Amino acid sequence: MKIALFLRVALVGLFGIAGGPHIFASPPEEIRVVAYNVENYLSMERFVEGQREDNAPKPEANKASVVKILIELNADVIGLSEIGTKEDLEDLRKRLKEAGIDYPHVEYAGGSDPVRHLALLSRFPIVARDSKDDLPYQLHGRIERMQRGILDVQVDFGDQKPVRFIVVHLKSKREVPAGQALIRRNEAQILRRVVSEILAEKPDSRLVVMGDLNDTKNEPPLQEIQGEKGSATHLFDLPLVDSMGDRWTHYWSHADIYSRIDFILVNQTMRGLWDEARSTIPRWENWREASDHRPLLAVFRLSGAVNVSSAAPTNPEP
Repeated sequence: MKIALFLRVALVGLFGIAGGPHIFASPPEEIRVVAYNVENYLSMERFVEGQREDNAPKPEANKASVVKILIELNADVIGLSEIGTKEDLEDLRKRLKEAGIDYPHVEYAGGSDPVRHLALLSRFPIVARDSKDDLPYQLHGRIERMQRGILDVQVDFGDQKPVRFIVVHLKSKREVPAGQALIRRNEAQILRRVVSEILAEKPDSRLVVMGDLNDTKNEPPLQEIQGEKGSATHLFDLPLVDSMGDRWTHYWSHADIYSRIDFILVNQTMRGLWDEARSTIPRWENWREASDHRPLLAVFRLSGAVNVSSAAPTNPEP
């Protein structure tokens, strides 16, 4: 893994792929995309060595585990949930660079929640930004706003057709007076409208929607986001599995429940480029040291359609 990572980073430096637009030696044959909720990469009330602290950062050991996982995944684009301030994001980006991978292209977005934000890190240039931070809806006769907004960018991989990435983090299952399920359903409807508008305008877009949706695939928010089956605006759920065949992405310790609430969804065009056999939910023994979520890895071959394999994907090489 370390040799492969060194060669990949060296090639990026040699050909200038990560440095900006109009400097591509040639488009990459494939891209590696990761979606990851990094569990409160921010300052908040925590218990530190048995004592409660009101504004404590994510512990160093946990940050180091996040970095280790992301270095091993060696992604070209990373969609992140539960990032705190811009300084927290820069802290993570700096740690990744020091560990061997530079992500010079960054998007930071959020909504009405002043604490938890979304982010996207990319080795390749972001050529368009349309993130939305003020997305109102009506609930119980009041105007509410989408808590984490919608991160929306287009990334140029040098083949004249950018890939559009949307990162989201829907309302958690923590109960609130307005009703957590109703809030999540309304946020899902907002996301569906955004997706429908994008694909109605450009049906051949290469679109990836990813993030922590805080619901399982059988629940209304997921069905809302995916849209009508068979339609030109339908999003396909990439059915990622780990090396044991398991699909869960999150462990909720309070209820002792493992579930799949993190997703990578794609439109028909992007689905045709998906390399199923090399996409996975990585299975690490110490994954919980980094986050209560596991990351998702999807590989896409931009050079053309691939044969979708039914074989169980394997973990990235150690």
